[in-house]
Amino acid sequence: MFRTRGQLGFTLIELLIVIAIIGILASIAVPIYRAQTVKAKLAEVTNSMANVASAVATYYGEEGTWPPTDLNTASAIKSTLGVAVPIGIRYIQSAAVTGGSGLITFLAGNTNEANVDGQTFTLSPSVTAEGAIKWVWGGTIPYAYRPGTKY
Repeated sequence: MFRTRGQLGFTLIELLIVIAIIGILASIAVPIYRAQTVKAKLAEVTNSMANVASAVATYYGEEGTWPPTDLNTASAIKSTLGVAVPIGIRYIQSAAVTGGSGLITFLAGNTNEANVDGQTFTLSPSVTAEGAIKWVWGGTIPYAYRPGTKY
């Protein structure tokens, strides 16, 4: 009587199919991972902008107007609004608050992403009829990297 031995490994076709599946998954996962890494870096920028927006809103609530002059440096923002902005430490290259309108503009950098470095985030305020301040994200930063956006 002859006994046949069972299969002792994978066939070449099975291995090629597994490699193809891994390749497809990697081609989907790597760009998403890269985008999320950049969004994590930009969290420093958006969090600082939110702090400045809160201070601008407080200024508007107390004074009844937006800051009257342009605040183009971290020291001007800190002395007028009482908020420190970490310019040049990591991902924030510059910060400004436009006098008279309350528009907040930050320049992003050092993220190692070509379509993000050198681009701006903006927060535009508008006052509703009830007196509430509504903030709208904008700027030249790609839409996918703005807060609250998905792919």
